[in-house]
Parts: sequence; structure tokens; C-alpha cells
Amino acid sequence: KNSRILFSAAKHLIERYFRQLTEGCGNGACTNEFCASCLGFQPMDNNAAAVRALELYKINAKLCDPHPSKKGISAAFPDNHSAKDTHAALMGDHERKMTDKDDLLPPREDFREVHYLTEDKVYEILSICEGKRDYSPLIRVIGRIFSSADGLVQSFRKDQGQHKPHTKEQRKAHQGKDEDKDEDEKERSTAMDQESEESEASASSRGAAAAESRLGPVEVSVDVEAVRRVYARLLSNETIEAAFLNALVYLTPHVELDLTYLDVYDTNPDYLNIFVIVMENSNLHSPEYLEMAMPLFCKCMSKLPLPALAKLTRLWSQYSIEQIRRMMETFQQLITFTVISNEYDSEHLVNDDDCVVAAAKCLKLVFYANVLGGDLDTDHNEDEEEEPASESSELTLQELLGEERRNKKGPRIDPLEKELGIRTLDCRQPLIPFEEFVNEPLNDVLEMDKDFTFFKVDSESKFSFQTCPFILNACTKSLGLYYDNRISMYSERRITALYSLVQGQQLNPYLRLKVRRDHIIDDALVRLEMIAMENPADLRKQLFVEFEGEQGVDEGGVSKEFFQLVLEEMFNPDIGMFTYDESTKLFWFNPSSLENEAQFTLIGIVLGLAIYNNCILDVHFPMVVYRKLMGKKGTYLDLADSHPVLYQSLKELLEYEGNVEEDMMITFQISQTDLFGDPITYDLKEHGDKIPVTMENRKEFVSLYAEYILNKSVERQFKAFRRGFQMVTNESPLKCLFRPEEVELLICGSRNLDFYALEETTEYDGGYHKDCRIIKDFWETVHSFSDEDKRLFLQFTTGTDRAPVGGLGKLKMIIAKNGPDTDRLPTSHTCFNALLLPEYDTKEKLKERLLKAITYAKGFGML
Repeated sequence: KNSRILFSAAKHLIERYFRQLTEGCGNGACTNEFCASCLGFQPMDNNAAAVRALELYKINAKLCDPHPSKKGISAAFPDNHSAKDTHAALMGDHERKMTDKDDLLPPREDFREVHYLTEDKVYEILSICEGKRDYSPLIRVIGRIFSSADGLVQSFRKDQGQHKPHTKEQRKAHQGKDEDKDEDEKERSTAMDQESEESEASASSRGAAAAESRLGPVEVSVDVEAVRRVYARLLSNETIEAAFLNALVYLTPHVELDLTYLDVYDTNPDYLNIFVIVMENSNLHSPEYLEMAMPLFCKCMSKLPLPALAKLTRLWSQYSIEQIRRMMETFQQLITFTVISNEYDSEHLVNDDDCVVAAAKCLKLVFYANVLGGDLDTDHNEDEEEEPASESSELTLQELLGEERRNKKGPRIDPLEKELGIRTLDCRQPLIPFEEFVNEPLNDVLEMDKDFTFFKVDSESKFSFQTCPFILNACTKSLGLYYDNRISMYSERRITALYSLVQGQQLNPYLRLKVRRDHIIDDALVRLEMIAMENPADLRKQLFVEFEGEQGVDEGGVSKEFFQLVLEEMFNPDIGMFTYDESTKLFWFNPSSLENEAQFTLIGIVLGLAIYNNCILDVHFPMVVYRKLMGKKGTYLDLADSHPVLYQSLKELLEYEGNVEEDMMITFQISQTDLFGDPITYDLKEHGDKIPVTMENRKEFVSLYAEYILNKSVERQFKAFRRGFQMVTNESPLKCLFRPEEVELLICGSRNLDFYALEETTEYDGGYHKDCRIIKDFWETVHSFSDEDKRLFLQFTTGTDRAPVGGLGKLKMIIAKNGPDTDRLPTSHTCFNALLLPEYDTKEKLKERLLKAITYAKGFGML
């Protein structure tokens, strides 16, 4: 504390020397050679004055007493006026050029008695400046107030009586005072004013109004609309605009000190006004701000306590889409600007860049404001199944080794999410698409193996971008999941090896499945059910599949075929586990299925194993299935994807303007057909057949109908399915990293097939290279294939007809020479994504042989 007092005193003296050198003491008869008021003093620029002030402090040079005309000013701001006046002097050379004019202005026009700003005061000063065509007084006031935390906190307050917007006529009258202003600038200013009046009623009607009605208005003492009008008026003037930048550069170090060492927000919640006011500056994305001011400002904002961050987020959620987008783009541009301006590697990580980290934390506030302002559904949540507690009090080997602690850590809850009481999953439709928050340059330089370590192990001392998953693309996040899965697999192997040493038992370090091709469901079900009952942790071992009677070491390809065959069998309409919609090409749980729960549990396990073992499956579920897997129940809106015909009927019912009861003649009893085509009825409410659907209760009818179709009717089947999925994925970071649509991408891969991207990344072996005749013929042939043939080729070569997360460019395919011209068909090793291609003599023969191979291929090791 003493050192801070000494520093403050020294700083105060240096500032007095600086002001004495640049402004003088005000005494026309001054004889101090170090004072600008002294006769014969040679004026100096601001930089020279700053250097000279430091030298004068070191030699303890003479300081003039302020002239009586300046003493009143000194008393007005006893604690920190020197710093503010000094910074106002540093606003630029423009002020020095206007010194002579300043001396001619009456004392009242210096505005040194202004300690905070209101909208009216800004316009008053601006009018005087415009009349004299000298903006120096306004620049000094902006420099002094906007560089002072105290001054900014007190400015533009609602309780100062200036929050009522000026009428259009008043603003026009004010603008008319400047007769020389260009007509274009007048129109632009008027347009800005008009936008500030109407934006909330138009562009943000969906977001801001919805957020306010849901959360209630977020009370802050600053008049945001007044701030916007002031910025719109002043930022159009380049001379004045520079003052805001320099003031912010000066302000941020003091704010950082306040937030680091003093509980300023706890003692004065209005301290948040600083961040509200600064973020309304529409020029924050400009290069000057990004380079000079925004890095430290973001660092300051990230140091706000959690309640303050949550309040700022709630406030921003009530802004218009355009305003939220502007803030998002500001932080995104800062991250991009910093990333492309620096070089990162495994030794110099982007995680250690304070600017990028702080900007990502600030972007998180905008992201959650975007979520809060969107279409939220916080009510319809699936019931979580509690795991049975272990009754044994003995320490297990996993606990002794610390493995249990690592695993039980599981998915974490973001503190800001918890404070706001919402999850990303709760948002059905954000104001701005989630994809726009992804920063590709950051993803390109992120060392995901190091970031994963920070996320899982060292989260207290190191920042992980996985705590801001919205900024990562699905490909980067899947890499984080891959590391988590592989570490779990290695952990299980380690535990197994130690069990063998301690207990003398030979345990299998892998999850081995030996199945018969013609009894694949029975064999897989028995084996996986046994593992799930005895030790579910074994499901997190690396999978190895062996088909009885067939040779082949499973390096991934056999597992791919196993998954494919299981799914083909399970989704066969003849079995009746799922229904198939011809119009949507999607499957849904059959509510009348006669299969037991174990079959559905197996499907869930298979989906979890596919994610865990990095396999892509040919699964066709509507998005509501993935939402339900992540913890949300299906609602009326989900019917648009899963049951489009029913959705359209219910939508027409909601929009019907006639007499619903008489014209529709519907009751709260619905009818369906069972597995054998027989009709069955279900009452949505007790005695539903006696309750007619009316204009008043039709929303309830639609809600109950959707609840029955998507949740109640398939509750038994889906719970078993979800239980199997969670057996494998429950301890992974899947839930906290991925949104439902990204989970679908993980399981099913991408339907977009870019074979030109695949050509770019393909490698060659055995004597082939990209300029070979046969290779050129090959790619010309593949590019000429129909979409169906391209999928067959991908299935033949890789074991799946989907692209991995990130597209075909992420697929490492190898084309190897397999002898000279022959009548043999091309073959493949799906384990390695390798195509063995003979050197056919002609392009026609190549196409004929390749089409035959991909059309009739079935089974492992086909030749």
C-alpha cells in the first residue's frame, strides 16, 4: 500500500511538471525557466515535454504555484485531476496548434468544472466548438472524462435526467448550427439517430424483446441509448474520434489495477458502466483500437467478478442482433489480428497469449448473450439416471493410482453457465448462428494435445480453449475427444496390466468381440450385455472384432464392417425395432416394438463405441434423437424433422382462424396403429375422449401430442438406448464440448463429399505418384462417377460412405500399385484406407474393373 502511495505521489509531480511545460502556470509575469508562462520559453511538443518532465522530477526542479485562475480548477478534482489533464494534453498535436485560440476563450469555455458527462453537456460543448470551429475544448473534456474510471462511472446516468431521447426536431436544430457541415454528413448523422430510435423495435424484436420478457429488464444506471446517440454524433468527426482511442489507452491500466487489487465492483456495482459505455463505441474493431487499446481492455473485462460478467451478459442479451454481432466481430477480429500477427508452435503456445485468451473470455459473454437472446427452452429436460453408489469402503486399484479421480472428474459445468442458469443446449435458435463464433485462424494454430492436457489436468494454472468450445470447429473438438478416448484406453490397459501383476490373473487389455457373421446380433448382444453387467469400464477399452472363420487382424476395418452389419440388422424394418419414413429417409423408435430393452441398449452401446473408436456409422436418425441423447426432451418443433406430416397438421391447427371445436371436431384422444396395423387409442388427458379441442386449449393439445409421440410412447425404448450410449460416453467431455448437430456429425460423418479435396490429400505408394498416367485416369474416372457410385467407392475403400469430421480433406487415403495390367479387380484395406490398384492399360478398363469392384464388394478381404 505504501509503495502505491509513493508511486502515486511521484506520478502526480511528473504530471505537474508536464502541465507546467505545456500549459504554464497562468502567471503572465512568471520567471521560472521551466514554465510555459515564462517570457522567452520555447514551446515543445508533447513527447519532448514528457521526457523533460521526467528529468525535472529527478533534479527536483522548481514548480510554480498555480495562478489564481487555475487554483479553482485544481480544487475541483483534488485526487486525480492531474492525470486526467495530462492525458487530455496528450490527446494530440491539434490542441497545441490551437493554444493561442484557447487563451482567448473565456474561462467558462474551458469546461474544467465538468467532472462527468451527460448527453446535454456533450451537445452544449459541441455547439460551442462548432461555432468557433475549434474542437480542442471537447477533446480535452473527452480525454479527461473517458480516461478516468470515476468520471466514466458517473457519466450518462439515467438519474441525471438526460435519458429521455431528444426529439428529431431538436437534433435537427442542433445539427443546423454548423452551417458549413456537408449535407452527406448531416444525412448520415440523421440516419444514425433514426437507427438508435428504431433498432429495438425492428431488428431486435425477436431477440431483445424475447430476452427482456424472459429475464425482465436488466437494471444498469447508465443510459445506453444516450451513449449510442453521443457516439453516433461524435465518431463521425475524425479529430474527436482520436480522443476516444487515446483515452481508452490511458484508462485501461488503471481499471486493471482496480479490478486486480481492489474489490471495486463489490463496493460500487456501477463500475460496470465503464464496460457498458466503452463497448458502445462502434470503432473498436478498427486496426488502431485492435493494436493499442483492445488487448488490455479485454484483459480488464475478463477480470470482472462472475456476478458482473453475468449481469453484462444479461444486458447484452437484450440488445439488437446488429449490436450483438458488432461486439462478436470486434472480439473475433482481435483474436484473428493477434493470431496472424504472431507465430505459435509447441514451445510458444497460443494458450499463453494473454490477448487471445482475454478476447476469447470476452467473446464468451457475447456468445451467452446470443444464447439468452435466442429461442430458449429450459424446461423440457430428460431425467438423469443416477448411477448406483458403490457399497464397498475399500480403495480400488484405480483409486490408488489416481485413475478413478481423473475419470470421475467428468464433464464440467461452466461457471458462467451456472450463474446464468442456462446451457447452450437450451437454445433452439440463437440470434446469430453458432458457426459464426468459430475462429478458424485460432483453430489452425491450436496445439490440441497440449490444450487437452490443460483442460483435463492443469485447468487451474493454464487456460484451455475447450472451456470456450463455441470458438472451436467440430474437427478440432473431435481431436480433443480423440485424445480423451485414447488416454482412457491406455489407462484401462495400464490398470489391466497391474491387476494381472497384483492378482495373478491374465485379463484382456482390449474389448475383444468374436462373432459369427450369420449370428452377429445374438453374439454381440450376449457378449456386450455380459460386459455391461460385470464391468462397464471394459467398454472403454480399444475394440477388436474377429469374424469367426475369417482371417484378418482388426486395425480398424473389421470394426467398421462389424458396426455396419449390426446396424443393417437392427434397422431392418422386418425386425420392427424402428419405423422408416420414406419421405424423410429417417428412422424412429417403434412404440409397438416387441423387442426387449437389451436390443435397444445394444444400439446405444454401438453408437457410443463408434464415437469412442473413431468410426463413422451409416445411421439415419432425426436431430431430436441427438437432442434427447444430450438431455433435452422432444417438443412440438422437433416434429418438423421427425414427423413432418404430423407437424404440418398441428401447425395448421395452431394457425386456424375459424371455429376449431365445430370445424375440426377433435378431442384429447388420439389414435395410432400398432405393429400389426390395428388401431390403438391414447388419452392425452384423463377422459380425453370427452374433452374437445378449442381455440383456447389447442396449444395444450399440440404440446401434449408432441410429448406423447416423441417422449412417452417411446420412453421404454429410448431409455434403454440412452443407457447403452452413456455406458461408453458418460465420462467423456462429449456433453460439454459438442452440440447435438455436432454429435450427429461425429457418429454419421458429413454427407458432403468433396472428392477434389480427397485428391489433394491422397498419398501414393509402390511406384505411383500424382503425375502417373494411371493416377490421372483414376481421378478423371472417379470425378465422373454419379453420387451413388462415389459413395460406393468410399464405402469400398474406407468402410463407410461418409466423410469424416472436417470433410474428405481430413481422410488420409493411400493408392498403392498392385502389379502390372491384369484382369484382377482392385482391392482395398479399409483398416488403412488403402486402395490396391493394378496398372491397367486403358482408362476404359480401369473404369470397368473399378465399378465392378465397388458394386459387388462385401466381406473382409475380398479379392
